[in-house]
Amino acid sequence: MLDKIKEVLPGTNKTPAPGLEKADEKQIDSTVTQQTTSSDLEKNGDSSDAEIHKQEYQAGVQEIEAALTVWTKWHLVAAYGMIWLIYFITSIEEVVVRTFSPFVTSSFSSHSLTATTSIMSSVIAGLTKLPLSKILDIWGRPQGMSLMLLVWTLGFIMMAACKNVFTYAAAQVFSTVGAQGISYCLTVFIADTSSLKNRGLMLAFATSPYIVTTWIGGPMGDALVRGAGWRWGFGIFSIITPVVVLPLIILFWVQLARAKKQGLVSKRRPEISARAAGRVCIDMDLVGIILLAAGMALILVPCSIAFRQKLGWKDPRMIAMVVVGAFLLCVFAAYEKFLAPVNFVPFSALSDRTIFFAGLMMFFIFFNSAVWGSYFTSMLMVVWNQSVTKATYISNIYRVGSCFSALILGYFMRVTGRFKWVALYFGMPLMILGVGLMIHFRRPDADIGYVVMTQIFVAFAGGPLVVSAEMAFMAPLTHQNLASILAILDLFSSIGYAVGSTVSSAIWTGTFPDALRKHLPPGANIEFIYSSIYTQLGYPVGTEIRKGISWAYADSQRYMVITSTCALAVGWICVLFWRDIKVKDRKQVGGNVA
Repeated sequence: MLDKIKEVLPGTNKTPAPGLEKADEKQIDSTVTQQTTSSDLEKNGDSSDAEIHKQEYQAGVQEIEAALTVWTKWHLVAAYGMIWLIYFITSIEEVVVRTFSPFVTSSFSSHSLTATTSIMSSVIAGLTKLPLSKILDIWGRPQGMSLMLLVWTLGFIMMAACKNVFTYAAAQVFSTVGAQGISYCLTVFIADTSSLKNRGLMLAFATSPYIVTTWIGGPMGDALVRGAGWRWGFGIFSIITPVVVLPLIILFWVQLARAKKQGLVSKRRPEISARAAGRVCIDMDLVGIILLAAGMALILVPCSIAFRQKLGWKDPRMIAMVVVGAFLLCVFAAYEKFLAPVNFVPFSALSDRTIFFAGLMMFFIFFNSAVWGSYFTSMLMVVWNQSVTKATYISNIYRVGSCFSALILGYFMRVTGRFKWVALYFGMPLMILGVGLMIHFRRPDADIGYVVMTQIFVAFAGGPLVVSAEMAFMAPLTHQNLASILAILDLFSSIGYAVGSTVSSAIWTGTFPDALRKHLPPGANIEFIYSSIYTQLGYPVGTEIRKGISWAYADSQRYMVITSTCALAVGWICVLFWRDIKVKDRKQVGGNVA
């Protein structure tokens, strides 16, 4: 899917957390500044919070507003053209890399780890956006994007050179952090350069390349798998990625230099000292982030690796990891409540019901997609005998439909000036319908056309849901807090996807081996079949073993789609708690914007 997140909003004045008054007030988020109540927001929608709080903005926000003041509409057009090109190339990469994944894990006889390798990368990528949001606000937009580009490129290089599944998993962390980091930076930039009225439409426009790149990525992935191999594929992307991202970074730097030359923003000399480094660690709440990441990792990972242990969940190491993980999460909560000088989670923002329940909705949306989607590509190839290209086309219908429908609904959001109705009356009902029908049609005896139909329903619901959730997160805030709250939204999404991947892996490991024993004839090598998609595809279509494997897939998928449907029902309830904010006349950002 797509990506975003940041902080300050409706509510009452908050008392600073213990020790907050000791922190450098110029470097921390303004979560304790004067805030507007929910009713005031509705009554004074045309007031400019950006003008009221501009003097309190951090250096990175001040710089981007200054840059927007000096550039022309043609610079804006060029920037959006570059963003479109970046999404065009990276969307192809996403399609191809997802195609590679089951073949990479199978190369190391670990096909069952296809979902597991995405768990840590999703968690870490989501958490990384929190310090990244501080980098964007404190140091600047181009600095943060440059860092993410470096991490992303390094991830592709590591993937191309990996020698085992564990190295691949580590490389996937780097790649996912970099890719989602760049996507997040682009989302923040779109928020910087668009009015609230047009923002939903501009977010949809930026991701519109997904409509066409699915048809390019499928054949490319197939050709690379059959030809040069997945290692060469990762190597190619490690070269292409910097070439398409660097021009936008350079444009940022040039416009910032122009603003500084005109005296619109002060020239800053980076302070290099232990005191400065300590202040940055405090501003990013590094201790809190480490505690949260470690706690979540220790809880989520055992769910997908316990099956590889001889004793399963009875293994003392599995129990110890879960217990220690739960303990670290308790320590994290206590630290954030009583000790942290600065809270990286803007609790005052999350107290707004629209923001909080929009985040919960995104959690359940991404949880749902991870549960039923982790082994879907493999199922298409094994059960319905689809080629790599056709399986990629079907599994990526979501990308095409969601981006297309987001454009249409983004336009209607612009016309109506409201976004809640999109999620409540269109997105969630249609997605529940699509996933609910999967319960019946994900079977070997179902026609592939019905499988495609369910994907289309889910696709046309997904894009508008993401855009409406992003609008729900951004609408109540000032410009200063956009980056921070968008990071929180991505954290909800990443954790949802990680938990969903964990549940998917747990269902797979808990049901698929038993289903194989139930449906396969005596003497079948269940261990080899379970661990490799190459082995599964090696049995001819129509043989008893291939039929047994197909019905085993169906048994496991049934549990997955039922779980997903239940999660979506809870997500629909979350939308009911949103406020119906009118964004048509609100001004949030300054300068020459779309």
